[in-house]
Amino acid sequence: MASVNSLSASIQQRVADALGADPLLRRSDRADFQANGVLGLAKRNKANPRELAAQVVEALPAGDELIAAVEVSGPGFLNITVSDAAITRTLAARAADDRLGVPVKPEPGTTVIDYAQPNVAKEMHVGHLRSSVIGDALVKILEFEGETVIRRHHIGDWGTQFGMLIQYLVEHPHELDHGASEAGEEAGEASMSRLNRLYKASRTVFDSDEEFKTRSRKRVVDLQAGDPETLAMWQRFVDESKIYFNSVYDKLDIEIRDEDVVGESGYNDMLVETCKLLEESGVAVRSNGALCVFFDDVKGKDGEPVPLIVQKADGGFGYAATDLSAIRDRTAALHADTLLYVVDSRQALHFKMVFETAKRAGWLTDEVTALHIPFGTLLGKDGKPYKTRSGETFRLVDLLDEAVERAATVIREKSSELTDEEVADRAKEVGIGAIKYADLSTSLGRDYVFDLDRMVSLNGDTSVYLQYAYARNRSILRKAGDAKPVAHPELPLAPAERALGLLLDEFAETLAGVSETYEPHKLASYLYALASAYTTFFDQCPVLKAETPELRENRLFLCDLTARTLRQGMALLGIRTPERL
Repeated sequence: MASVNSLSASIQQRVADALGADPLLRRSDRADFQANGVLGLAKRNKANPRELAAQVVEALPAGDELIAAVEVSGPGFLNITVSDAAITRTLAARAADDRLGVPVKPEPGTTVIDYAQPNVAKEMHVGHLRSSVIGDALVKILEFEGETVIRRHHIGDWGTQFGMLIQYLVEHPHELDHGASEAGEEAGEASMSRLNRLYKASRTVFDSDEEFKTRSRKRVVDLQAGDPETLAMWQRFVDESKIYFNSVYDKLDIEIRDEDVVGESGYNDMLVETCKLLEESGVAVRSNGALCVFFDDVKGKDGEPVPLIVQKADGGFGYAATDLSAIRDRTAALHADTLLYVVDSRQALHFKMVFETAKRAGWLTDEVTALHIPFGTLLGKDGKPYKTRSGETFRLVDLLDEAVERAATVIREKSSELTDEEVADRAKEVGIGAIKYADLSTSLGRDYVFDLDRMVSLNGDTSVYLQYAYARNRSILRKAGDAKPVAHPELPLAPAERALGLLLDEFAETLAGVSETYEPHKLASYLYALASAYTTFFDQCPVLKAETPELRENRLFLCDLTARTLRQGMALLGIRTPERL
């Protein structure tokens, strides 16, 4: 179905048409008004804003079905009241569309989103939460808008530590299989338990045995050279880690597909050529044996230039070489016109230098946009980075399990009629939703305090509040019996109905803004405002006990469209909406 114009867009067009029909104003003023409003138009024409606003009012047709009233206020503002009938008609058009009137981009592009970057043979911690949750939401929103989205999980699966791990496994082949069938452990936890044990054992030998250290360093060379035995050992680490990654992302309710996992190793064959191209073009130069790119505006505390090191003096490659090779692949092979990197804000300088280097080399052109989507840090109640009581980094699985447990407690207190199985199912949806919403409702660059008590609260700006609003809404619709949701444009709207209707009409515009600025918190804010408006409507406007059948149908219609909008919006944030709570 065709997209539905929002009420605000329709009003703008109506006023612009009136301007174009007025012989006192130039026809080009229509576009000027749409861009800058009355005050901007008056400034360009050196006119009195109030007089010009009065001209606009006079030019509007009488008895307009869209506009109920217009008045001039202040220095020349137009206060326009949309009619009740127009609100209901527009909402009816949205309700008739499976997409709620949200248009698909007329010219969608291809976006590569780099997010959820765990490391092979290492446990995922709270630092991996935000990249995963924000990236997943952006994928869903952009795909809903019609964009072709290519996911890239740039996992840490290459580097010097693997020489140590592989060499230890070569000399102790039974270690990786030890504990593989431990009772009571899930497959993912068992995999990471074995990898942790192997890492600690290999590190102990590496730090105490110089000969083993030498053998480990040689093993790194073998890995980079593609030695079959070494690669086979490395692949075992990757496969074991993927089992663990999948188990964590399954708890987090985020899909991670094998074809989307392209780690540092995926660009290994490109590194030498990337360095050669940079050096031959003069973009990078040798400095103390290292291949570097220098920038006039990047200097250290001593005032000396801080370069981007693409290749180390010993011939090893840094993160920059991999990231630059990834840009080459994503633009040339994947034909992306937008590259998004959902990485914490501490990497801002790195990406600034990488993007500038790629532009100098001609790999990023005016036709390709590369953006770092930075995010802040997860803090404890003490305002410091979130840690365990012993001061260690908090494991992500422990965080998720605790959220589900807290949610179960809240659900039992609220809904005593649910069975233990139902409580367990709802607790997963509510607990994980609480963590995601707390993250996504925070503007990207800000740090935020991780407070589970607040996150699973039924009151305030939480996902639980939204989920309960949705569940209560669905309960009303179930109790309606034979009464059906039907829009009645002929009925006047109560203030709470108008407020709810106007918010429902903003869904498409909200999504358009989010997909343009890549800020999911704007969608979260909208959904909270919508749930709040619905709560007011629920309190002030009886639905099942409405005075007339038509009024009951119209209010059921508002309930149904609210439920559909909440469900769609929450789904785009990666949050479930239980039918019953």
